[in-house]
Amino acid sequence: MTSSTVAAPVSPLVDGAGAAARRQRPGGRRRWGQLVWVAPALAVYAFFVLRPLITSVQYSLYDWNGIGVATFVGGANYVEVFTDPEQLGIIGNAVVLVVFFTVIPVGLGLLAAALMHGLPSGSFTTVSRSVLFIPQVIPLVAAGIVWDWVYSTNGIANQLLSAVGLGGLARPWLADFDTALPAVGLIGSWVQLGLCTLLLLTGIAKIDPSLYEAARLDGANRLQVFRHVTLPGLRREIGVCVTVTMIAALASFDIVYITTQGGPGNQTMVPGVEIYRLAFSEREVGQASAMAVVLMVLVLVAILPVQRLTQRSDQ
Repeated sequence: MTSSTVAAPVSPLVDGAGAAARRQRPGGRRRWGQLVWVAPALAVYAFFVLRPLITSVQYSLYDWNGIGVATFVGGANYVEVFTDPEQLGIIGNAVVLVVFFTVIPVGLGLLAAALMHGLPSGSFTTVSRSVLFIPQVIPLVAAGIVWDWVYSTNGIANQLLSAVGLGGLARPWLADFDTALPAVGLIGSWVQLGLCTLLLLTGIAKIDPSLYEAARLDGANRLQVFRHVTLPGLRREIGVCVTVTMIAALASFDIVYITTQGGPGNQTMVPGVEIYRLAFSEREVGQASAMAVVLMVLVLVAILPVQRLTQRSDQ
């Protein structure tokens, strides 16, 4: 008598769980594969960004000259940053530069982009865009040297004032206590204007032309079109411009160091130059690190609200 083998019934729940496990395993392998590709970039970022950041925070808790024995002082270095009038004034100078590095370039960039958008494509438009973008491709050190010549006693600025009968206003702009910081700020405005203009021009080109046509059919003038169509459509681009230029203002170093080195007095001293001075001239590594950490926090406090307001999804 032959016996027949009967397969045991498989529970639907067990079969479904097995199928789910089989489906998940390839996905898990893909995730590990993606992590392998990302790992080198993460390692480089951790070594060159996170490690120095953690080290700076550690140094900021010590009184150290960079060579001898470090003495733990806790938050004393931070207390000095926020209580010393000179240190607060340095941070205030950086905030003032935000007006020149951010407000002026973004405002003028919006105006220039709106005007250039209406121009027909041609050599004039191409040349205009190239001229505006030139400051972005010039090294800031070279730009600082050129502007130092422009602002000098016999420089182009004073020669132009004399030529139009305003020679009484001529002065050594970068050596005058009243004009040094605005003069440095105008250099930043010149550098950032081209980038803002091109970013905003690119943003305008992405706005649906039918919106402009509808606004004109409704009888809107150019100002109303700009206010109700162009500005809302450029929210993200404006956010990028404000973020980039604000970081450049708060972390400025090249232009200030080349043109004034923080002088006259401390009129143009900014955190970036002060950190360099404290660390390499005064040998106050702990104090320099505390200022660097405060600067990082200041940058984050300034740009995070901008990103939140300008990058949120439309409702």
